[in-house]
Amino acid sequence: MQVIMSSSLHSLPWSAQNLVSNFNSPLELKQAHAHLIKTNTPLSLIPPSRIASVCALSHLDFSYAHRLLAHFHQRQIVVWNSCLKTLAESDSPFDAILLFRRLREFDVVPDSFTCAFVLKACTALLDDKNGKIIHGVVEKFGFQWNMVLQNMILNFYGLCGEMSTARLVFDKMPQRDVVSWNVMITHLVKSGDFEGAYGFFSRMPERNVRSWTMMISACVHYGKPKEGVQLFLEMEKIGVQVNEVTVVAVLSACADLGALELGMRIHEYSKRSGFGGNVRVLNTLIDMYVKCGCLEEARRVFEEMEKRTIVSWSAMIQGLAIHGHAQEALSVFSMMIEMGVMPNGVTFIGLLHACSHMGLVDEGRRFFSCMTRDYGIIPEIEHYGCMVDLYSRAGLLQEAHEFIMNMPIKPNGVVWGALLGGCKVHRNIELAEEATRHLAQLDPLNDGYYIVLSNIYAEAERWEDASRVRKLMKNRGVKKKPGCSSIMVDGVIHEFVAGDDSHSQANEISDMWEKLLDYMKLRGYKPDTSVVLLDVEEKEKEKFLYGHSEKLALCFGLINTPPGSVIRIMKNLRVCEDCHAAFKLISAIVNREIVVRDRNRFHCFKDGACSCQDFW
Repeated sequence: MQVIMSSSLHSLPWSAQNLVSNFNSPLELKQAHAHLIKTNTPLSLIPPSRIASVCALSHLDFSYAHRLLAHFHQRQIVVWNSCLKTLAESDSPFDAILLFRRLREFDVVPDSFTCAFVLKACTALLDDKNGKIIHGVVEKFGFQWNMVLQNMILNFYGLCGEMSTARLVFDKMPQRDVVSWNVMITHLVKSGDFEGAYGFFSRMPERNVRSWTMMISACVHYGKPKEGVQLFLEMEKIGVQVNEVTVVAVLSACADLGALELGMRIHEYSKRSGFGGNVRVLNTLIDMYVKCGCLEEARRVFEEMEKRTIVSWSAMIQGLAIHGHAQEALSVFSMMIEMGVMPNGVTFIGLLHACSHMGLVDEGRRFFSCMTRDYGIIPEIEHYGCMVDLYSRAGLLQEAHEFIMNMPIKPNGVVWGALLGGCKVHRNIELAEEATRHLAQLDPLNDGYYIVLSNIYAEAERWEDASRVRKLMKNRGVKKKPGCSSIMVDGVIHEFVAGDDSHSQANEISDMWEKLLDYMKLRGYKPDTSVVLLDVEEKEKEKFLYGHSEKLALCFGLINTPPGSVIRIMKNLRVCEDCHAAFKLISAIVNREIVVRDRNRFHCFKDGACSCQDFW
């Protein structure tokens, strides 16, 4: 047939051949059609897909094309499907919906491909009205057997935020595959229903690498890194091969959890598996090593990268800043600019953090000004928070307050919280009270702000005011978050809560602390009971001090790790002045490096000193 058509086409003059094969408008199509009739040449020489494409978007021309295509042996819907696919994937997917309407007006019977292409257009437009019409067509014409189409419908409803409808579709599907389950999990996670997503994951009859990776990523996103790590270990145990996306997800979980041993193992695995050159993997490795307190390893990954993105540079700058290496962070920024890499907003957050922790007020002001002036970056709330923190740490509380008052955007809890922190260190009760009034409205259930104000009153021995704040917390249902510290030993995470003596090694931990205490007192240690802001006897205050969670974790680590190894502790709150002073002494007594990550930064205790200029 093709040979006959080809020979018939070559029998035409060249101009006619070009017209028949390459017409670009309905008018040229009609001219080609007329020529074939006059020369008694088969109509089948005209490409049917071209007929559809030039006539699809005009009602009159569509009618003509419809009549013309009726003379071809090929089913009309097959020809129109090709056109629908092109339109659905174009910059104007709504044209595919218009064409579908015309097909229905002319009673052209759709098939499953028709529905798939039009549904793709509806999905691109998030057009729930027409999407539901297509869903109705699927039901009417009995295409429920088509699992690809059913999964597209699930995805469509998920993207449109109609999870209840998606669940109904899922429940009524005659059969499901792993894609069906994955689509539901993806959209449940995106809609904020972590428990629902985990429920689907738990019931899956079959899981692929995408299923596991999505759930691990969801755990990280919803602040459940421990569960994410457990999922990875389970995935690894049953032999599911991970990919780059999985590696990034589990490294993020390790970063949040401080699971250095597992993070290092994943690093080695990524090298063996050929992921070692993946920029996203390497950027996540930098973040993981930084957050696990291994700044040297983060540096090594950064320096060995063949290609660095702005994310790489920003992660390194931020890492150096929170580890107390402010000058090096500024040097890395200078190197980045020399290499022609343009900074972004995240870069400047790292720089401002560095200036804040080092008390570099003038440099911080300069960076904040040049953001917009030199790089066109509009400061966001995080940058304003960094500047308030910079001024507050330096004791420039009035300047910090004026800065807040003149902000072009409404200050949030982080901004006022930074001022409140400065007020505690520099003992400014008046501004502390003002900051707390704003915080009570912005973040009424955050216990930290009430505690800070109560502590400010207690330090000033205004016990009635301190008691009033505590009572206010109780009346408003705000509960004090207990100090909690964790340490990983032999791949197992051990958690300690302040004052908790329920650990299986509690007696050994207590004995270890008593031994350390004797050595510390010989070196001039005196318990700083001023941080225990309760109106109780001095001995009781010391008892509270000795039960701080990071002290319990440290003693446990000294008992259960080899001599000379680094001890790494993660704490949910800020390290107190007494623990900071004690850890400096202990690092020299036991000749061990102790790395503590608290809520704000890293403290690297070594040879009786800390990497940070201050503990705050």
